[in-house]
Amino acid sequence: MERGEQLSGWLRERLGYEPRNPALFHTALTHRSAGSPNNERLELLGDAVLGLIVVQYLYERFDSADEGSLSRLRAHIVSGASLAQIAASLALGQWLVLGAGELKTGGDRRESILANALEALCGALYLDGGLPAAREVMLRALGPALERLELPVELKDAKTRLQELLQARGLSLPRYRIVAVEGALHAQVFRVTCEVEPLSMRATASGSSRRRAEQAAAALVLARLPPWG
Repeated sequence: MERGEQLSGWLRERLGYEPRNPALFHTALTHRSAGSPNNERLELLGDAVLGLIVVQYLYERFDSADEGSLSRLRAHIVSGASLAQIAASLALGQWLVLGAGELKTGGDRRESILANALEALCGALYLDGGLPAAREVMLRALGPALERLELPVELKDAKTRLQELLQARGLSLPRYRIVAVEGALHAQVFRVTCEVEPLSMRATASGSSRRRAEQAAAALVLARLPPWG
């Protein structure tokens, strides 16, 4: 059986994807040490596509997380070590085309080569089947890593932490209310009240947007909460 047919079989069996252009995936798994064409261009494309896929997933799953938290989670998922582990779990190394020097030094197990090849594979999926196909396959491949992912407490924003604390104790969720909007249209300041009725607690804070004011008010309530055992 030719390599193209074998590679297509692996894509079907391990990734659940039927390639339209098998040659594209051959290129995605060809390291620069093996000559040209190689996967460097596809790696660049795949890096951007994978970043988008992961950010969208995180954005939808952690709907209260702020920009900094989402950035940290994305960086964790698309780190070289993380991608190399995923590539290894897919047995991607056995399909790499490497130069003689890289073969002798175990390039098929090298973290950077595996991670780059997985990004290139994502780029090939995007070109071959579009963003929906790339998203479906990559989220399936990333599945175990994504399922284990949790938003660390120190990365959670104030509104999320307050909500989780109240929910854990069976209390109703806080209510946020805009009490004033001041300043010119291009430099507005929002004043928002956060109220926790079961605890008879209320705090008011300001911010350059409603969201920031709500976060600031929630942080004030958190700071005033009594310790719970």
